[in-house]
Amino acid sequence: MRPITSLLLGLFAAMLVSTAAGQDYPARPVRIIVPYAPGGINDIAARILGNKLSEFWKQSVIIDNRAGGAGVIGTDAAAKSPPDGYTLLMASVGEFSITRHLYAKFPLNPETDFAPILLVGGNPMVFAAHTSAPFKTVAEMMAYANAQPGGLPYASAGIGSLSHLMAERFAREAHMKLSHVPYKGGGPAGAALAGGEVMLGSLAASSAVTYVKSGRMKIIAVTTARRIPLGPDWPTVAESGAPGFEATNWTALVAPAGTPREIVMKINADANRALKTADVRDRLAAVGSDVIGSTPEELGRKIAEESDRYGRLIRLLKITRE
Repeated sequence: MRPITSLLLGLFAAMLVSTAAGQDYPARPVRIIVPYAPGGINDIAARILGNKLSEFWKQSVIIDNRAGGAGVIGTDAAAKSPPDGYTLLMASVGEFSITRHLYAKFPLNPETDFAPILLVGGNPMVFAAHTSAPFKTVAEMMAYANAQPGGLPYASAGIGSLSHLMAERFAREAHMKLSHVPYKGGGPAGAALAGGEVMLGSLAASSAVTYVKSGRMKIIAVTTARRIPLGPDWPTVAESGAPGFEATNWTALVAPAGTPREIVMKINADANRALKTADVRDRLAAVGSDVIGSTPEELGRKIAEESDRYGRLIRLLKITRE
């Protein structure tokens, strides 16, 4: 009986240590790695949420920008950090559900290398058109595109980007003829559309809004499940004849795999509470982010579902990167 008794005592002691770790967390500054340069949506979300968590915890929350490799460098650094809750990652759909499928050899598996914490926000994409375009609605856009011999040319942020995959996914589901014109980023794509180089663009809503206000671009539809505060009069793709269609550049907080469950749940509870505060919601809304919040399990399902969807599309389109 002694070995069994020793085992039970050991398990009980481990449970007490784990519970205590969750109750005492955080006892020192917490680092959130952002796998991109300052100024992007991952960075903005990390800073807004980090500031509020710092208030709650009475500890510093340090934002550590580790740009490079389309988000891989910072993501890899986070995955290899100690799983103690003191290094987190502000992830997004790009590196977690898209980039991994673009390379034959990819060093990470986001579904096994990280512990999900919560979905932070959904950053809307839009179908936007030059003001001279002879269509104003999704139905008119589809009819016009299908009447063009080679399809309707559209601008995206580049091959394999979310804006590219979103447009190609919609084209296949809606049987719409499009012709891809990739640019080197969302900024150049938006400028090209506003300048009339192309008639249609698949863009981040935050990139399009300035051009819309200046009268150089019009929104055909937004790709969120519901209308957004940034453009409350913009119809959704779903309400425009494509029920269930949704595509957002979501951001999410994750931790290295193996982080104690009690710490994950502590961060989850405090981060969800932060997302419900008026100042956090207002600051995220100002940059076009739709505040969400979730359980770790809901985020885990989101990552898996989006990875499956975009992985299949990337293979269908035969997109690869070296």
